[in-house]
Amino acid sequence: MTRILIAECKLEVSTFNPKPTSYEDFTIRRGGEVLEYHRTVRYEIAGALSVLEAVADIESVPTYSALLRTCGGVLATPDWLRIADEFLAALRAAPQVDGVYFCMHGAMASEAEGDPEGYLLAEARKILGEEIPIVVSLDLHGILTDRMLEHSDALVAFHTYPHVDFHETGQRAARLLLRILREGVRPVTAKVAIPALVRGDELITETGLFGRNIRLAQQFEQSPRGLSAGMFIGNPFTDVPALQSCSFAVSDNDPEAAKEAALASAKLFWSNHERMQVPLVSLADLPGLVLGHQGGTLGLVDAADATSSGASGDSNAIVRCLLDAGYRGRLLAPLVDAPAVKCAFAAGVGAQFEIPLGGTIDAARFQPLVLPVKVRLLADGHMISESFGGHWYAGPTAVLEADNITFVVGTRPVHLYDRTFFYSHGQDPKNFDAVVIKSPHCQHRMYEAWCSRMINIDAPGSTSANLRSLGHTRCPRPIFPLDPVVPFKPEVTFFRRSHHYR
Repeated sequence: MTRILIAECKLEVSTFNPKPTSYEDFTIRRGGEVLEYHRTVRYEIAGALSVLEAVADIESVPTYSALLRTCGGVLATPDWLRIADEFLAALRAAPQVDGVYFCMHGAMASEAEGDPEGYLLAEARKILGEEIPIVVSLDLHGILTDRMLEHSDALVAFHTYPHVDFHETGQRAARLLLRILREGVRPVTAKVAIPALVRGDELITETGLFGRNIRLAQQFEQSPRGLSAGMFIGNPFTDVPALQSCSFAVSDNDPEAAKEAALASAKLFWSNHERMQVPLVSLADLPGLVLGHQGGTLGLVDAADATSSGASGDSNAIVRCLLDAGYRGRLLAPLVDAPAVKCAFAAGVGAQFEIPLGGTIDAARFQPLVLPVKVRLLADGHMISESFGGHWYAGPTAVLEADNITFVVGTRPVHLYDRTFFYSHGQDPKNFDAVVIKSPHCQHRMYEAWCSRMINIDAPGSTSANLRSLGHTRCPRPIFPLDPVVPFKPEVTFFRRSHHYR
């Protein structure tokens, strides 16, 4: 039997979110629990299993999974050390294996370590040995460091934004690992760093300019010498020394082919980078677009408080703006506010009282909004994602009605890139005149396909698309759009590991 070790460690952070992520924010699974869970969802490991389990003489060896329930602030040092120790201990306890698949994100950061994925790969290499091939899957919002590439044999990255190819990415990773083991391919990776941080609709791979880069990468993957290719646009909210965009290409023992592919993608990306910024409507101008609007639901996009990108989720800025302007339409808004939920549970369904809402986590940006509310629904906060079938948990959750405003209030942040949080608590966004959408880009069908208009708002928050407002201090400079003049001279770096695999 050929044994394939499988392990997972995934976290995406915003270093501008003041609340650190803790160990308790992760779901930890060990051994067979890893496979049992992933066979019920369509994430990367499920995709890898669909490939590996179709081969008769392959044995999957699950070890450890640390999967954050949603994104958040930097991982506190003691919690990072615990995660790292458990991850590496599971590798030490595993039987001898022939290959490794690691499922990671790439935009993880802790107080003590700016490149956790690179650290885990370097330590894993010490445990597993130099000759065991390691293939890693990453989010295209990952920050691709040299250390990641130095200690892995090859990597694959998502090809879609919004991300709908979790399962397919896992399949690509498993197929590549099998090609290394069974066909003797010899990966060589070319990487080109690009001094740009980008946001906006042009990143939607189906319709935007960024899609041209992805299609170029896919063409290379399908070529005779191509093994993997893609673009990392980083997470602009994870302010670490390696933060930037980069192209990469992995060839079968053909450095020149990898170089040409990575350079072509980098040059194409740079030619379009200035257009990869989202036009934003200020809070001052928002009422003029909303008041008096008729004919369908308005999508009020608050990407600055996007919990799926690492924000705190406790912004009330848009609701406050519209209330101050006298808005009377029916408005639906998500919120993270543990004290408000606790009060609602103590009072019970049907109770009416005055309560401060919002500003309980990121108090520097948001001030509580005091409103009279009625408790309409109480729930335990357990949900099944409408997108991929995964289990999500917002903690105890309350639906609070404040006149024309309906808040769905969770105890802890949860993904908001689809409508699960609303649907699971009895609220259909289509029944409202406006809905606050705390996600930069949802799948088209989630909102844009049926909302009468989508408005991208320049609100405060730790994941603001107004990148200059955040205050980066650690990323390389100069970098677009933080600096007025940013030169770009594409340079290729190669990575190739030993070819003496077992």
